[in-house]
Amino acid sequence: MLRTVAGVIVGMIVGMIVNMAIIEMNTALYPMPDGVSMDDLEAFKQHVATLPVTALLIVMAAHLGQAFVGGLVAAFISKQYKMGAALTVGGLSMMGGIMMMLMIEDPAWMWIEMPLYLVAAWAAAKLAMRCCCGCNGKA
Repeated sequence: MLRTVAGVIVGMIVGMIVNMAIIEMNTALYPMPDGVSMDDLEAFKQHVATLPVTALLIVMAAHLGQAFVGGLVAAFISKQYKMGAALTVGGLSMMGGIMMMLMIEDPAWMWIEMPLYLVAAWAAAKLAMRCCCGCNGKA
């Protein structure tokens, strides 16, 4: 059980690093105007409203990357509850995504990513189970 908890914690940390790396790349491609930062929520909301669809798809990839990579790490670390560890990371990532959507009010179509957090984490767990436990994703 301790390995599962450690897996979830490490998976969340690694997943957040992946998320932030992709977000930083997105910010390099689509920089914020001078004087706008994530600390100023209203200015940041206005900036997000001007972003092209491509930038928003990169944000979605960052979020789903967090769930997938974090879930993969959690599943590899967890000894007994690989699927549970991965889905916990996916669920926690989804909760963060919901909070951001409510704060920033992204375009409504971006809500489609919410169930995909769990799909990404599930796929990561299946991959980890095939790779490391010889159970072909059935355990």
